[in-house]
Amino acid sequence: MRVAIVGGGITGLATAALLAGDGHAVELFESRDDLGGRAGSWAADGFRFDTGPSWFLMPEVFEHFYRLLGTSTGSQLDLVRLDPGYRVFFESGADPIDLGGDRELSLEMFEAIEPGSRDRMERYLASARETYRLAIDHFLYDDFSSLSGLLRSPVLRRAHRLVRLLGQPLASYAAGTVRDPRLQQVLGYPAVFLGTSPYRAPSMYHLMSHLDLEDGVYYPMGGFAAVVDGVARLAQERGAALRTGTPVSRITVSGGVATGVEVADGAGGTRHVPADVVVSTADLHHTEQRLLAPEHRTRSEAAWQRVDPGPSAVLAMLGVRGTLPNLPHHTLAFTTDWRANFGAIEAGRVPEPASVYVCRPSATDPDVAPEGHENLFVLVPVPADTGIGHGGIGGAGDPEVERIADAAIADVAAWTGETDLAERVVLRRTVGPADFAEDLGSWRGSALGPAHTLRQSAFLRGRVDNPKVRGLLHAGATTIPGIGIPMCLISAELVLKRTRGYRAPGRLPEPASVGLPTPVAAGGATA
Repeated sequence: MRVAIVGGGITGLATAALLAGDGHAVELFESRDDLGGRAGSWAADGFRFDTGPSWFLMPEVFEHFYRLLGTSTGSQLDLVRLDPGYRVFFESGADPIDLGGDRELSLEMFEAIEPGSRDRMERYLASARETYRLAIDHFLYDDFSSLSGLLRSPVLRRAHRLVRLLGQPLASYAAGTVRDPRLQQVLGYPAVFLGTSPYRAPSMYHLMSHLDLEDGVYYPMGGFAAVVDGVARLAQERGAALRTGTPVSRITVSGGVATGVEVADGAGGTRHVPADVVVSTADLHHTEQRLLAPEHRTRSEAAWQRVDPGPSAVLAMLGVRGTLPNLPHHTLAFTTDWRANFGAIEAGRVPEPASVYVCRPSATDPDVAPEGHENLFVLVPVPADTGIGHGGIGGAGDPEVERIADAAIADVAAWTGETDLAERVVLRRTVGPADFAEDLGSWRGSALGPAHTLRQSAFLRGRVDNPKVRGLLHAGATTIPGIGIPMCLISAELVLKRTRGYRAPGRLPEPASVGLPTPVAAGGATA
């Protein structure tokens, strides 16, 4: 079967590897010159930055994906478990908190800050672990083309509790477990990974606390660029052709059936690439409104305006002279009034001050910065509003983007004690919402994809199949199961299941043996 894949982000690459491994003739088309999409990278002056994901969670999802391809995480990545997993600073000046990704240490930390909380946290983490297991076994690997997965006995036995978790916001569930506002923030911040706030995310997502408080936070040496490069290599070894610098302008349809894609021919025109199946891993809005004719769209532009795009972000990639001993690999800096912080974003305003995430990969990986320097990645959640502008190099971005970055750098310096941070910056690049829209085709400049609110989760999220076009499948962060690299790997597997005609919920069986197959030379070169 001939397969054309739109988009060379992690979902497109994973889909290419799985389908090529199944014996299909796969061509992938990426508009940019580099692969990775949101999980991209940028290098300058001896520094190398991941420009997107930086938290390695859910290692079992990666292991299963690699095993489907006859290999393993250990063969593909050099993983380091971080200690601490992350550190939290507070605008109030309260002592920072270190989280180690170890259950007992996490419980001791909660008890030390709020005496008497240990028993409640034990129940919270037990619930998080059980809910996570339920999600892995029954929900995440299901495209919901039927409701059979929801009718299995493990789900039915927990139906009452699941309904309660879906109907209660994460923030209120956390507040019912611990009283200290700082601890409530620790339990609520994973909602940001899901493109929403703890006041809007269903408490079902407390399962995320199992990952960072028990399961651990990891780092792949070489950063997420190593993950992207490795999956691209696996796809090529199985015969997939990865065409970079080749934007797709249209998905062609005849008689309600996808027939291929039109791509740039390199000479200012286009050429048609025939295919039996088209898999678009571009944002669903871009696919529908830019690549399909109006009669083949499942949602109007007016309907899209009712979708919550999730937040955007201003990113600052900083090369810093000297050391930053107060910053571990991952740092979260929280404002005191969280409700106002998230409320501003939801109302279309940039919060001031803003809660900030900081990644210092040079704490773990010496190859991401020159000797005697540090690598910092600063992320400020802002509204999904392209009017905030573009970023730039050396302060050359649009004024509002640079102002937001300056404010975040100043807050990080003040809250973490690295008071001379701004003066030691020797390299600076910013990214704004307009860059997400222009470079990645992200709707309204969203940084992650549609928010995981109740109405945009599970079977209410974008579908794998297109009900108006047979042979057109969708994958990626804007579809089932959602945001994050593990979800994108699962999304690729859902496409594989669909091409095999496998509709049952749950993971596909892994091959009995694990070992790399003989590389396939034909068609494997990146154009």
